[in-house]
Order: sequence, then structure tokens, then C-alpha cells
Amino acid sequence: MKGFYRSKYTTPSGEVRYAAVTQFEATDARRAFPCWDEPAIKATFDISLVVPKDRVALSNMNVIDRKPYPDDENVVEVKFARTPVMSTYLVAFVVGEYDFVETRSKDGVCVRVYTPVGKAEQGKFALEVAAKTLPFYKDYFNVPYPLPKIDLIAIADFAAGAMENWGLVTYRETALLIDPKNSCSSSRQWVALVVGHELAHQWFGNLVTMEWWTHLWLNEGFASWIEYLCVDHCFPEYDIWTQFVSADYTRAQELDALDNSHPIEVSVGHPSEVDEIFDAISYSKGASVIRMLHDYIGDKDFKKGMNMYLTKFQQKNAATEDLWESLENASGKPIAAVMNTWTKQMGFPLIYVEAEQVEDDRLLRLSQKKFCASGPYVGEDCPQWMVPITISTSEDSSHAKMKILMDKPEMNIVLKDVKPDQWVKLNLGTVGFYRTQYSSAMLESLLPGIRDLSLPPVDRLGLQNDLFSLARAGIISTVEVLKVMEAFVNEPNYTVWSDLSCNLGILSTLLSHTDFYEEIQEFVKDVFSPIGERLGWDPKPGEGHLDALLRGLVLGKLGKAGHKATLEEARRRFKDHVEGKQILSADLRSPVYLTVLKHGDGTTLDIMLKLHKQADMQEEKNRIERVLGATLSPELIQKVLTFALSEEVRPQDTVSVIGGVAGGSKHGRKAAWKFIKDNWEELYNRYQGGFLISRLIKLSVEGFAVDKMAGEVKAFFESHPAPSAERTIQQCCENILLNAAWLKRDAESIHQYLLQRKASPPTA
Repeated sequence: MKGFYRSKYTTPSGEVRYAAVTQFEATDARRAFPCWDEPAIKATFDISLVVPKDRVALSNMNVIDRKPYPDDENVVEVKFARTPVMSTYLVAFVVGEYDFVETRSKDGVCVRVYTPVGKAEQGKFALEVAAKTLPFYKDYFNVPYPLPKIDLIAIADFAAGAMENWGLVTYRETALLIDPKNSCSSSRQWVALVVGHELAHQWFGNLVTMEWWTHLWLNEGFASWIEYLCVDHCFPEYDIWTQFVSADYTRAQELDALDNSHPIEVSVGHPSEVDEIFDAISYSKGASVIRMLHDYIGDKDFKKGMNMYLTKFQQKNAATEDLWESLENASGKPIAAVMNTWTKQMGFPLIYVEAEQVEDDRLLRLSQKKFCASGPYVGEDCPQWMVPITISTSEDSSHAKMKILMDKPEMNIVLKDVKPDQWVKLNLGTVGFYRTQYSSAMLESLLPGIRDLSLPPVDRLGLQNDLFSLARAGIISTVEVLKVMEAFVNEPNYTVWSDLSCNLGILSTLLSHTDFYEEIQEFVKDVFSPIGERLGWDPKPGEGHLDALLRGLVLGKLGKAGHKATLEEARRRFKDHVEGKQILSADLRSPVYLTVLKHGDGTTLDIMLKLHKQADMQEEKNRIERVLGATLSPELIQKVLTFALSEEVRPQDTVSVIGGVAGGSKHGRKAAWKFIKDNWEELYNRYQGGFLISRLIKLSVEGFAVDKMAGEVKAFFESHPAPSAERTIQQCCENILLNAAWLKRDAESIHQYLLQRKASPPTA
């Protein structure tokens, strides 16, 4: 799936055919035509394609001529307009059979979404988003979209989510196509975010391009931040910024706390090193520090700086420093000095805070140290950050009472007029990229704000996530966090639940290595059943996007944990669905499929595989592929793993099938790892240097929690090298050792707590 390659698809009549498509980023334009294949060496491109006359031929620019080919009457020559000055990795061409829908944006740009034949209807949602997004970016950057047209096209075999080729953006089908009847709410949201991300690149990346791959983060981190700004503009009801915290911010912090993380800016020498940095640090940490920077500068000056930057460097290349300079000129703040501490050194700070009441004021003592997943930082010369810190109090939980820049290891701050009974919280909106550890008295006063919802959702989420990671690092006990989790009984917010659910999932995986795994499932049922009962199975009048996401999440969690009523209802609805009596709504499919498979048998698996074969939509096939690993018996697990490499599964989706098996159960984890070792040659040849190989390794081994497994993983990859996944392998081994230490440290106290809960259930 690199360079100029062929992609396999099936026609509506069931015939297998091929399309010819490109994927040149990072260094694969050189596989298609001889070129100076580096981002700083820009050129204009005159492209002509000689193609069968019944095929669609597309490239970056509009068609200017189409004439018969002299030697063959079935072939035509299609000529495209000359491109602006651009980098090779953004050149694209596609030849195949497609339908399209089109519109004009209010700036007069022709926008088209190309879909598989017969599925034009499924391109309408992305078309609407794209038509709203182009004018939004034009206004935000105050720079017009530079080309006469933009095409968005769904490609069958595609390794990434999407690629921002100038004027011809390529997507996986699941990142572009939405079927009003069969697409779930999370797919709509995903499509909106990916469209927002790729269109942002038309300016930030394509018009102004990074000087060298060291600055890749600037491209990706920026687009990963602004895609949320754009979706928030198009769909305010998604509450998308709260979701940013659980999708990007916390994910980046998890990776960045490891000793084997890397700075946002990495010097790149060899092409295999480029593939390696398409990871959560470049994208999610990049986006998180830009969000922090935007908050620190303020929207008005940020926009002004962006415009200066894009205007000054259009059709040229720029480095990170150039962006800082423009933003510094626009805002008058020390942007480079602050930001260098975030992009040039890896990791992030843990801010420890304690408070003292002095008459009518509150005195805060803050200190910063690097946060490490392995526990308190030890070592000489602790790195320091310049940290923009906001502080709020219970008097007004949604506005900052004070903003400071913490530019030294320790600081004292006086908050005027704070009464003894008021709480004080750092990091309003969970925008600053740091974790906070409160003194026990400060934490005690914050916890009621979770129960009575007086803390805003994103602050409830941040507080819980910080505590969980402090427990994981051994700085506080896991039992303390379980007690806090129980305070979320009244929680209405989807994203807060989503993050809580993630953390409980991590804990469940850890405890699958013990003999009291069932007890943690009981805990999950207790935490999730009140909200499950409130929501019920069917949408109520007036519900929206977030309610649909929450229902799917909660039912899936209860079903997986074996909650009796949920399991029975899921089985009943599944039977009606399969028999065609009552088709499941798209939002309920994942949780129902997962529940019946996990508590089902060989017949259930066969039915699921049959549904997979019949599914016309890639989204439905993926939905099934992701849950197959929930099946529990060893022979069915083998069957799923064999299926993963079969012709039935698109090459880019094999990874999620194997990953699902590894994440599904203790036995699945062992089987998936053995399967990867046994089929290493085939898997490695399929993905070579791409980032899918890193994803495969991460998904399949990071759940282990025994020291000797880290050694086994390391030894296997020493004899089977995967250069583009080297860092991922080190991170996985580090995670396995951290899991093992966590288990040794806390398993017994968690077990005691769960037993004692059972003996005297908490009163609501």
C-alpha cells in the first residue's frame, strides 16, 4: 500500500477488479517516478494519464484536455492543469470506477466526494462537512483555498486513515462513507474529524510545508488540533473538546511518561525513521501542546500569527521556529522560550500542590518534576518546563481565577479571597499538558465536586485520569482510585464515562493475570449498572449524538462484564436481528455483537462470520472484525486468527482482528502473540516499513504483565528486526515490566478491597 499501487475491490455484481492509486508520504513518490523526493525540493507538476476510456482518472488539479490515444481506441489520454509549486509527497493520481456527489462551497470551490460505484448516497455527509469546512479555514487563516477544486475519494485498500494530497484527498472507506441507515454516531464523528484534519493540511502542510521530516509534528499536531476546532464549528452538539481530552491528550500522556518516549521534534536521517514518528507523540501530544499554546495566546492573536506565518511562507517551506516567530510577533509573548521546553525535550511535568489558609487568602505551594510511568523521578538534573497554569475555585468553576507561567521548579502563589470551605483546582479545562498531584486535604475537598457535578465534565475527567496514572506509577494506591471511581455514580457525561471505562479496561487486563478477575468484573457491573438502567436500550425523544455514544459504551461494558439482564436482552435482540425481524440500530451493533460473542459458542461465531460476508458496507465489516476476538474458547480463537489473514479481510484490517484477539482475553493474548511469531514473515512482508506493523506489535503484546515476557518479546525482535517499529518494541517491553511491577505492588490490596466491598456493599 505504498507508492503507485493497485487496490482490489468488488463490483456490485460480485466481480473482483483493481483500481490504481497512490500513497507517497513519506518517501514513496520515488517508487512511481524519478524525483528529488524531499519536502523542501518543491516543483510544479504537469500530469497526464493514459487510461481505459471507461475509467475515472483523477489527479491534484482539474482536467484540461481529454483526447483519444493514437495506438488504441479503448484508451484515452487525460491531461491535468499545472499544479502550484509543491512537494513530491503530495502528488496523487487515481484510476478506477467511482461515482461522485458534488457541490460548490460558498467561496466557489468545486467539491466532490468519490465513492464506490452505486454508493454515491454515502458521500453526502462528508460532502456537507467539506463544503462547510473550506470557508471556515479560509476565514480562520484569512488565506483563500489555493486550488480550483478539491476531491475526496474512498480507496478500498488503504494503510492510513487518510492522506492530504493537494486537491485529491484519499481516505479509507470507513473514514469517508456514511450510510444514513447503517452508520453509527461514532462513525459520523470520525468522518467529520478526518475530513477536518485533511482539509486543514491544504493550507498547513501543502501551501506551507515543513522543511524536513524533523518538523512532521508541526504538520500533524497542528491538523490534529484544528480538526477539533472545525468539528466544534460544524457540530457544536458533539462537545468535541471534552472528547479531545480523552482521545488525544490522555493518550499522549500515557506514551510520553515512558522512558522510551521521544521528543515531539526528532531528528530524522533514514526513511525508516520517518515512519516511526507517525505516532501519538507527533499527532496527539503535538495537538495537545498547540491547544495549550492557543489557550495561552488567546484566539485573536493566534489567528493573527497563523495568517502571518501562512502568508510569509506560502509555496515555501518552514520550520517549527518560523511558526513560533510569527506567533511571538502577533502576541508579544515569549512563545519560542515556552514552546521549546515542550517540543525539544520528551516527557512532561507532574505538578505537586499543597495549600494553606492564611486569613482570607489561600497560599499555594507548587513544585514541578518530570512525571515518570515508573514512579517518582530519580536522577540528577530534572528537566524543567515553562508551564502555563490556570487555577479555578468553587466560586466559579468555569473561569480561571488566576493564570501564571510557572518557569521555575517551585513557586508560591497567593489566591486572594478564598474562603476555607472552597476548593481550589489547577488546570482548568485540562488544557495544560501536565499532571497534578494534590495534597490529600486538597483532594478530599475536590471529590464532592465529582459527585454533585459542580466540577465541569472535562475537569472531572482530568482529575480521575491523573489519579489513575499516579496509581499506575505507584505514587498513590490503586484502591484510592477505585474509591474515586465509585463517586461517579451520577455522572451524565459521555466522555467522562469513556475515559473511566478505558481505565477500568486497563485495570481489567492487568487483573486477568490474577485469580480474582471475576471480582473486578463485579466492580465494573456495580459502577456501570445505575447509568445503564437510566439509559435503557432505546433512544428517548430529544436525545442526541452523545446519548447514542454513551448508550453504546455502557451496554458494551455491562455486556462484556456478563451483567445478566444486559446479556439476556442482547441475545434476544441479536436473534431478532439475524432473523431479520428487527434490525439493530447501528449504534447498538458493536455492544450487542461483543456481548453475544464473548458469552457465546461456535454457532455464534459462525453467524458473525456470515454477517461479515453479507455486509455490503466496510464500516459493518470493520465493526464485526473488531469484536471477533471476544470469543473465549481456544479453538474458536484459532479460527478467528486464521480468518484475520484470509482473503475475507482487507490487508489494513488484519491488524484490528489480531489486536482484538490479544485484547479479548488472557488466552487470546498468548494465542495472538504465538500467531504473530508463526506468521511473522507474511505479516512483515505485507506491512514492511509502514506504521501498521508498529500498531500490530503494540496491540498484541502490551497487555502482558510478567517480567519474562518482556525478555521474550525483546529476543524475538532481535532475531526478526523491524526497523520502523524499533521504538514501539522498546515501549511495549517497558510497559510489560511496568504492568508486572504494578501487579506485584497493588494486586493484594485491590483484592482485599474488592472482597471487603462484597462483604459490605456501599450504600448509594
